[in-house]
Amino acid sequence: MGTKTLSIMDDAYKLLLLNKMQGESFSDVIRRTFQKKGNLMELAGSMKSISKKDAEKIKKDILALREKSTKDLYKK
Repeated sequence: MGTKTLSIMDDAYKLLLLNKMQGESFSDVIRRTFQKKGNLMELAGSMKSISKKDAEKIKKDILALREKSTKDLYKK
């Protein structure tokens, strides 16, 4: 299998680095990230109803994780 040399911006490199698991190559990260995903609609109705309170907590947690990820990205 051949290799290619790519030039990427620093922020794209940091994203790859943040998503890289121990023992993984950058090629592995790219393959894992861009492999075909399942159809989200197949999951529709598979989860029991959750309360409005629980939904708000999940939303708050997701937003906090996104904010932390963004901050962590620019620290390095």
